[in-house]
Amino acid sequence: MLDLKAIRERPEWVDARLKTRGGRHDLTAFFALEAEQRALRATTEGLQARRNEISKLIGQLKAKGEDASSLLAEMRKLGPRLKEHEAALRAKEEAVQEELARLPNLPAEDVPVGPDESGNVVVRSWPEDFSGTATELNHWDIGERLGILDFQVAAETLGARFTFFRGDGARLIRALTSFMLDLHTREHGYEEILPPFLANKESLFGTGQLPKFEEDLFCLRDDPFYLIPTAEVPLTNMVRGQIVDESLLPMRFTAWTACFRREAGAAGRDTRGLIRQHQFDKVELVWITRPEESMAALESLTGHAEEVLKRLELPYRTVALCTGDLGFASAKTYDLEVWLPGQGRYREISSCSNTLDFQARRMKARLRRTESKTVEPVHTLNGSGIAVGRTLVALLENFVQPDGSVTIPDALRPYMGGQARIEIRG
Repeated sequence: MLDLKAIRERPEWVDARLKTRGGRHDLTAFFALEAEQRALRATTEGLQARRNEISKLIGQLKAKGEDASSLLAEMRKLGPRLKEHEAALRAKEEAVQEELARLPNLPAEDVPVGPDESGNVVVRSWPEDFSGTATELNHWDIGERLGILDFQVAAETLGARFTFFRGDGARLIRALTSFMLDLHTREHGYEEILPPFLANKESLFGTGQLPKFEEDLFCLRDDPFYLIPTAEVPLTNMVRGQIVDESLLPMRFTAWTACFRREAGAAGRDTRGLIRQHQFDKVELVWITRPEESMAALESLTGHAEEVLKRLELPYRTVALCTGDLGFASAKTYDLEVWLPGQGRYREISSCSNTLDFQARRMKARLRRTESKTVEPVHTLNGSGIAVGRTLVALLENFVQPDGSVTIPDALRPYMGGQARIEIRG
């Protein structure tokens, strides 16, 4: 949530930063509601003042034994009016907060300005001299020939956007997950968490999925819970409503979870294969930091996600998202895009974002400074470290051999019992 004080002190600047997000957001509705709220508050406070004045005068008249009937009559008329105004003011205050909650985060000053993904900027590529070559072998063809991906059974059992991983496919998913978690915990210093796969409305509001993206969430019918769209939700909300001592920061969490998304806005896109699934596995990275350290933390977090791709020998590029392509809660984002020969292009495999204090304000998550004892919002960051299914896609398409087998990268072989290849079984 945006800082209300900043909006009031620098409204033109805040409005200008919002409009860099492709021109889709501004403060017009917010200012209109707040003006109505101020006018209603002034009227309500005037009525409250008159009520207090009348009450005092009635007391004085009664003390003197004088007639207070006219003031009592005015008080009887004033009471219902005041209740109506107080109720209206509460409703208007809620409307202002709801409008504030709909506003996205402000892009950081160094984010490139652009209307949409066409304004994104490639920051670096790995390997530096890589020039990708395309093939006609998509991962779904490779996986089905190897007998490790079963889309037909999934379609017959559940419908579109589901997959059964079989044999070495299931084993490879498990190996990728273990490899990523070991790398992040043993070498990058993260604490591993196994969180619930359900979240309540308060948690989803805190990280920004609600109310804006409710249509993309799976909601339980009989209970007030949602299936998590990403482990970012439970991990970040571990500090919701807390005041964290500065000495405990930064906190760095990693978790494997299944993730669940309706893909409501993806009709007709990536209907085949593993790119857009209703259920998928992901290893998530979350940082809780001091405000002055969050931008440096973003570089570190992004580097940790990049290291996964390097160890797996997968060509990728790092892209700075422009203002018009930022996610709702993000102030600055790097996307990691892996090369997919079967599609002849780069596709997103990780998104690493700094939300500054945006999520913290929604969650009421704060830190207490060690020396001054002052309290202020923490900064939160998140990133995929990385998406497991899309990593399997990249492995299949980049390491398929002429005979249809797939070579397993050296980094994964210890997690596959030393297995070096996945071969077509007769």
